[in-house]
Amino acid sequence: MFKAGWLERPVRATYAITERGKSWLAQNPNAKLSFSEANQLFKDYWPDTSASGGQILSDVTVSSAEEVETSPEEQIQGGIDLIHATVAGDLLERLRASEPAFFEEAVVRLLLAMGYGGAEQRGMRIGGTGDGGVDGVIDQDPLGLDQIYVQAKRYAAGNNIGRETIQAFIGALAGRVATRGVFITTSDFTPNARAYAQSISTNIVLINAKRLTDLMIKYKVGVQVARTYELVDVDEDFFE
Repeated sequence: MFKAGWLERPVRATYAITERGKSWLAQNPNAKLSFSEANQLFKDYWPDTSASGGQILSDVTVSSAEEVETSPEEQIQGGIDLIHATVAGDLLERLRASEPAFFEEAVVRLLLAMGYGGAEQRGMRIGGTGDGGVDGVIDQDPLGLDQIYVQAKRYAAGNNIGRETIQAFIGALAGRVATRGVFITTSDFTPNARAYAQSISTNIVLINAKRLTDLMIKYKVGVQVARTYELVDVDEDFFE
């Protein structure tokens, strides 16, 4: 309902019905939507759990339990996937609305959470005026002899990174005599940009919006565990 504009979020952890939501409720005061009816009504706002592409939200089909027979474990995993996709959409929305410095700091923190920079967490944001075309650096060794440079771009969906931008990043790396870099964006990369990054000797990793939010959820950057459930099974050793 938030994605559909029926609810708004005036402050953290607080939702309020919007005029659009009130209008629908006034027209349907006794509505009791079944799962399939709600699915059809909100079909344009369901999270896309597919692995491809940089867009988080699209039109997907969600089947009810009566339509598809699944095990309890599959139903739980499906619910988790749906929640993660919803959280990913929220993360992306907030990242795109953040200040450039915040986003640059966030991607550095993500790389450190992934294990780059070692136990000493050797990494920092260097973006700003005169940054030389890079927004962050990760030191892979205590002396900083092995470094990974980071470029971070907050772009809207559809405003994809082209080959020229990747070439400029390569030039910035060459100016620092660096051979490895990570380019992270809240949009996606054009096919020409990806092809160029794969064709050069410099080791460049391209991370689009979908992969960015997946990594943030996996490494718990910008998210926190809301609750934990335990699944149990019969202990076969107990009965032997």
